[in-house]
Amino acid sequence: MTAPWSLRALVADLVAGRTTPEAAAAEARSRIAAASYDAWVSSAYLPSSPGPLGGVPLGVKDIIDLAGLPTRCGSVLRADAAPATVDASIVREWRRAGAVPIGKTVTTEFAFFAPGPTGNPAAPGHTPGGSSSGSAAAVAAGHVPLALGSQTAGSVTRPAAFCGVASLVMTRGRFPVDGVTGLSPSLDSHGMFTATVSDLALAWSALSGEPEVAPSSAPRLLVWSSADVSPAMENAVGTAVSLLRAAGAVVDEFPDPALVPALTAAHPVVMAYEAARERSVELASADRLSAPLAQLLRTGAEMPRAEYEAALDVVASGATRLAEIVGGYDAVLAPAALGSAPAGLAATGDPVLSRPWQALGLPVIAVPGLRDEAGLPLGLQLVGRASDESALLGTGRWVEAALTR
Repeated sequence: MTAPWSLRALVADLVAGRTTPEAAAAEARSRIAAASYDAWVSSAYLPSSPGPLGGVPLGVKDIIDLAGLPTRCGSVLRADAAPATVDASIVREWRRAGAVPIGKTVTTEFAFFAPGPTGNPAAPGHTPGGSSSGSAAAVAAGHVPLALGSQTAGSVTRPAAFCGVASLVMTRGRFPVDGVTGLSPSLDSHGMFTATVSDLALAWSALSGEPEVAPSSAPRLLVWSSADVSPAMENAVGTAVSLLRAAGAVVDEFPDPALVPALTAAHPVVMAYEAARERSVELASADRLSAPLAQLLRTGAEMPRAEYEAALDVVASGATRLAEIVGGYDAVLAPAALGSAPAGLAATGDPVLSRPWQALGLPVIAVPGLRDEAGLPLGLQLVGRASDESALLGTGRWVEAALTR
């Protein structure tokens, strides 16, 4: 396996003239040809713009429109889709920042549970997670230093954790979602993958226009975990807390553990109700969908609106309560998944530990660096305040450094 490609190092080479956008694209194609991991569904190359990432190869999840290529969404229903005529808004923003899309990465069927063919470069024979599996694997394999994903439940955080790379789920609504084939308007968020949190900070600055944030001073964190995590993950969280405290962080226990299960339970209700309406065309062809997606859409279609509205009320009250809890803290620290990547490629793992934070639409970073006794990646997640990605990335850079000292 090729090591992940440092975005920061590539940008430095491009700025200094030690390489060119054309050479960077050629390098990406060479890396993809050497070890595909079935992470890609199509390729493209368009000239770069002179933004801060000018010439950086970019992977684009195949539910996001990229002009000139079809958006197939990992589904037989889109097998004959015509090429998109315009970029999604988020792709235009990345082009403005100078990134160069070089192809579409594998997604699960309509970003739900039916997996694609993608393997996990960091854990051969184990799932790369879903639904942004191709993007996570492409970064983990070193094909590209930057790839786009999306998250409705755990589709960015979980594959980052399983593949041992960093990810950022952006605050919901921070950028438009036109040109993205979504599932749930109240839950769908943009995301991205890089090798490290340091690279995330560089990419976020280029995308948002905000100054790049340096590592913060020792943060104040609230730690939350689940009784359902694997023993290895439980040990990893304990180790992380010890390392962070030794480095100077204040780490306190999350004071209202009942809040998280309530949000976790509300999330799939909102998702099912909205998915049935967002994907009503596909619902009409449910017999051609995977059993999990067909069941989601049928469940949502039959759901009483009162049940959906009750779930939204839980989310709204949960947001108020969480704002009270996190006052005076920089982030919530939690396991990013129940454990390391499950064996096999027939399933993508459980997104349960992302559901509560995704229901709230908050920015989330997956921090790599920990592993279990078998050497498989174990990810942590940091949950920040809405529309304050820069502060969260500063905290994430400090945590990443403390875990790898």
